[in-house]
Amino acid sequence: MPVKPDFVRVEREEALAWVTLDRPPLNLIVPEMVEGIRVTFEALRRDSTVRAAVITGAGRATTGGMQLQVLRELTPGSAKTFIASLHEAINLVHEAPFPTVCMINGACLGAGFELAMACDLRTAAAGALMGLPEIRVGIPSVIEAALLPGVVGPGRAAEMLLTGESVTADQALLWGLVNRVVPPAELRASTAELVGKILACAPTAVRLQNELIVRWRSTDLRTAVEYGVNAFAQSFATGEPREAMDAYLAKRRPRFAP
Repeated sequence: MPVKPDFVRVEREEALAWVTLDRPPLNLIVPEMVEGIRVTFEALRRDSTVRAAVITGAGRATTGGMQLQVLRELTPGSAKTFIASLHEAINLVHEAPFPTVCMINGACLGAGFELAMACDLRTAAAGALMGLPEIRVGIPSVIEAALLPGVVGPGRAAEMLLTGESVTADQALLWGLVNRVVPPAELRASTAELVGKILACAPTAVRLQNELIVRWRSTDLRTAVEYGVNAFAQSFATGEPREAMDAYLAKRRPRFAP
């Protein structure tokens, strides 16, 4: 891919893009990394061959959150500009036209946890910590932190937001924050297996389903149902439903066009 954004590394495995935050040792987020995330996902969204993306961190952490030396120098004006740019980058992930998975290989805190929540699915290494500690350094958790109550419920979200305390991977699994928790050595394989189940499905159907999931997040039930009616009809504009059903009835693997 002809993009080399700062502190963000992209590797392709056919239709799957592995996106790695790469600023060791803790992958702390700085404005250059925010821009790197934005540029990376703008490029991936334009690439019709990308059918899924996994976001993770290099080394022993997904990310420890924002670099405090950057935050402490902000003024009210520059703070608003910066947080708006961070939201723009994370929202490109949240509204990506393909499924996104955050592979939480270690600490995933602050803005990094907001990035994880913006993904459709999350896998985690046993022992990984997740949380929003901003309140402990004098600022509220904002932008995609607004997704937290819908995931874990208002009471649990309030406790995390108002105390700044992190949760373990096991607790996150119990609360529905993550979809899988496995030993660190098995995390990449487990994540690849989960994504593989998605990639085995009809490409157009996955895109339509993902588009519906994105729309359902911000609409009422009646409108959500109407979107679904249209998506159902759209799926029959391709040969995928017939191929998938024929394969099922014949007890064979479906053969979808790339």
